Amino acid sequence: MSYIFISLILATITPAIQASWTAALGLANQQPLTNYGRNQPNIVFILTDDQDLHMQSLDYMPFVKKYLTDQGTSFRRHFCTTALCCPSRVSLWTGKAAHNTNVTDVLPPYGGYPKFISQGLNDKYLPVWLQDAGYNTYYTGKLFNAHSVQTYNAPFAAGWTGNDFLLDPFTYWYMNSTYQKNRDSPVSYEGQYSVDVLAGKAMGLLEDAHGAGKPFFLGLAPVAPHADIQAPGYKDGNHSDFDAVQFRPPVPAKRHAHLFPDAKVPRTANFNPDKPSGASWIRNLRKQDEDTVKYNDDFYVKRLQALQSVDELVDSVVRRLDELKILDNTYIFYSSDNGYHIGQHRLNPSKQCSFEEDINIPLIVRGPGVPKNITTEIVTTHTDLAPTLLKIAGAPLRDDFDGIAIPLTQDGLDRAQEERHEHVTVEHWGFAANEGQLFDWYPRQTWNHTYKSVRVISKWYNFHYQVWCNNEHELYDLVTDPGQMVNLMNPDNEPLSGATLLGFPTGRVAQRLDALLFVLKSCRADTCIHPWEALHAGGNVGSLKDALATRFDAFYEDKAEMIKFDRCEPGYIIDAEGPQFEPGALESRMGEDWHVWT
Repeated sequence: MSYIFISLILATITPAIQASWTAALGLANQQPLTNYGRNQPNIVFILTDDQDLHMQSLDYMPFVKKYLTDQGTSFRRHFCTTALCCPSRVSLWTGKAAHNTNVTDVLPPYGGYPKFISQGLNDKYLPVWLQDAGYNTYYTGKLFNAHSVQTYNAPFAAGWTGNDFLLDPFTYWYMNSTYQKNRDSPVSYEGQYSVDVLAGKAMGLLEDAHGAGKPFFLGLAPVAPHADIQAPGYKDGNHSDFDAVQFRPPVPAKRHAHLFPDAKVPRTANFNPDKPSGASWIRNLRKQDEDTVKYNDDFYVKRLQALQSVDELVDSVVRRLDELKILDNTYIFYSSDNGYHIGQHRLNPSKQCSFEEDINIPLIVRGPGVPKNITTEIVTTHTDLAPTLLKIAGAPLRDDFDGIAIPLTQDGLDRAQEERHEHVTVEHWGFAANEGQLFDWYPRQTWNHTYKSVRVISKWYNFHYQVWCNNEHELYDLVTDPGQMVNLMNPDNEPLSGATLLGFPTGRVAQRLDALLFVLKSCRADTCIHPWEALHAGGNVGSLKDALATRFDAFYEDKAEMIKFDRCEPGYIIDAEGPQFEPGALESRMGEDWHVWT
């Protein structure tokens, strides 16, 4: 599962002090914002599809700026935890990382709506919990991939008072969408623009929600700016072989097709670089030629144009909330399932990587008590959103959440800069898609795109560490290398023994990050939030800064190189993922002097 946990509290000396600090922090972040049943606020959640933050798409959305950015708080360090549609959405609505939902792909057998159902999640996600808290719940647009004309009623998605879902295989066909309302049969809207169809349904659901006289949640999930996808079998409601699927640039509404003719993908340092970057298959990509760059620039323009309908949707919803005199008691969230890259690191249009373009995504919140027109750099993730929304509703929070509620007041934001954790867990399995031009050397799918990654961000450092299923490693210092161009663990570079980070040998920093990721790659619940406590039972380490203390060198040297995949797999198959962290195992191995080490 958006994110800088800007400060680290220096470790306390005794476990008792640390325990009391942790308890206080948990209460501060997890207590409900409202009293259950007393004037509960409404919630509107707008979730776009594949919208970037790093290519400045928000700069082209004036209504988002007017109604959300200027009237709310922008979370500059918000991250998804899996940069792929379905796993990311399941994590968002359940508050759990993909390795705990086991929904890791967009289609069966490892992902999609059938996997969501088979994992028992249909009664264990946000709308069900909100209904238990007294809310009516409404949704229109894309819920999950493989939620289709064949599977929508097998069973129906639980927890919705009213819904009008956008269904596969027509989800990404901008001019031939199919929607399914409540328990009705699917209806085709061939020839109509998908986002405009959704906008009409959104306004109808908003009227229903207001007329019911209860607090409500309204989810709006337009397809833009995702690529347009068609295939021969789609016309009859069937899926086609992936090789037959046609990916095209997004399709804008006709009224927007003339806009931004001169826009280009921002020419950042990592855009189509002269030298290769990254690791694994990415490092073997060729530099894009002039025709490919031109195609990708046009793809970018079509994304900006397609987002204009979403911007108009924001305008319509906010104005209607105001007309109904409920805007002041409504929280509005704006985010995306994942980010997107076009040309960075020589990559064709797509997502699924752990580079910033793919995982650092928009999150803007306005509502009662939310500071206006500010940007915060506290670290937040998609797994934090379900706890946040339940906290708004005044509902009890689950003890199996992998995330923690996001503060939405100035006081809460100020405290979070000093108290909140600094890490993000990122993971992916299977293949990487190429949604742009195809070449013999750059096919539609590239396999063995399985990895585990961690981002660690504070006012002192900004690191990205990753282990691929072929056991290649990546380490980037984003303070000096924001484009992630220099992999400090690339074997072709100078040996780590001669390099330093933060005044420490680079190898020492890598050891600590490897140990942190070792805990996070299979963490559950509170261990995902406070992973250092799993490594340091004494409670005197709460951050990378703390863990870099020289007195821990022997401990980390003893357990170095812990992360290693046994093989690459297309989904989460635990016996392929090498050694797993087991609470208590380190204490057993280190013996009675465990407290000396930690």
